[in-house]
Amino acid sequence: MKLIFAIINNDDSHSVQTAVTKSGFQVTKLASSGGFLLSGNTTFMICSDDDKVDEIIGIIREHSHKRRQFVPNAASYGTGAYTDFPVEVTVGGATVFVTNIEMFEKL
Repeated sequence: MKLIFAIINNDDSHSVQTAVTKSGFQVTKLASSGGFLLSGNTTFMICSDDDKVDEIIGIIREHSHKRRQFVPNAASYGTGAYTDFPVEVTVGGATVFVTNIEMFEKL
């Protein structure tokens, strides 16, 4: 048994959850935040048989997309004044962790 933790951008959360559950897997959804932008994410916990991990990761890969967005960047030019200049960064996609599970029970 494996436990998959998948951290997904909120923009892709619904699509990932729908695709995973349509494929017959059960998922627990947790609100989370993090990254250097401190933006909202969704963390999914999915327990599966070892031979289903690649299928689940494929579903996550298909439904979570990287995208470019502009964020403010405070820069100082030696005048003591800070000015915001937008900087383009890549956001989205997924971060996935897979761990071994010794025991799994649904009560």
